[in-house]
Amino acid sequence: MSVPALQALREHNQQAQISILARPWVAGLYRRESFCDEVIPYDVPADPRALAPRWRVARELKRRRFEAAVLLQNAFEAAAIVWAARIPVRVGYNRDGRGLLLTNAVRVPRAGEIPPHQRFYYLELLKRAALIEGYSENAESSLTGAGEAAEAGRRHFLQAGVAMPVLGVSPGAAYGNAKRWLPERFAETAVRLARTYGCSVAFFGSQVEAELCESISSEVRGQGIGSVNFAGRTTLREFIDMAAACRLYLTNDSGPMHIASALGVPTVAVFGSTDCAATGPAGHRFAIVRQPVECSPCLLRECPIDHRCMTRVSVEQVVEATARLM
Repeated sequence: MSVPALQALREHNQQAQISILARPWVAGLYRRESFCDEVIPYDVPADPRALAPRWRVARELKRRRFEAAVLLQNAFEAAAIVWAARIPVRVGYNRDGRGLLLTNAVRVPRAGEIPPHQRFYYLELLKRAALIEGYSENAESSLTGAGEAAEAGRRHFLQAGVAMPVLGVSPGAAYGNAKRWLPERFAETAVRLARTYGCSVAFFGSQVEAELCESISSEVRGQGIGSVNFAGRTTLREFIDMAAACRLYLTNDSGPMHIASALGVPTVAVFGSTDCAATGPAGHRFAIVRQPVECSPCLLRECPIDHRCMTRVSVEQVVEATARLM
């Protein structure tokens, strides 16, 4: 979501040293991008009452004597950190009670003022802060070095005994079960797509999703299709490489969806409880499959009724959408 804004910031500040304060789990994505000169890990407990480690981060930033801080996230905590670091220019949206901590408190866009996708929220912040002149409403999310990543990914697959080409599948979703299409439909769709395009199948996810991925992967193997479960077994950098090497990617609304799409991999995403206009893939080769129902998007973690937004999405719909995309 933030990549187009960071790329624009670099384009308008060619000589700047750009450091990114990021949680360790996402640092690998920023570290490989040309807009980033360094990543500073923000490795503090999630509990906001743990003030000592946050104060240590602020002291380190103060020692580094940064000239400006651009806050892409909305949290009060982010503003408090850079205020305590005495960074002289502090830019961010004026929300979450943090306006007095910012030197440039930017008005939050009203509904309809900017395109609905989340990436434009960050681009608009830079525009309103006069850090960029403007942006295209066709701006895509695109990770650099996709070709080199794909070469590394192919080596990973071959070392793991996975024959090319590969269908990547991410059946999980960190936010909650409401975002997850049915596991048995992922299995059936993976089998059909693998046979159509002559692919092996690779499953990806977090350690928490390893059991889910293995259950679906075993179903696929039971149909005579080569299938390997990599859930919980890759770093973020390794996943980026392996996703780049995939012929096609099938997923829920998830982090892997955004990465695959931004790498230019044909990406098929099943949406239900979330808003595809706001958080859909932002590359140029993707298909969104959803079944409009009266309660979607609800943005809930768990469905309180019958999960109709997902149960009404059929295997045939996903297969047909894939055929159109390919």
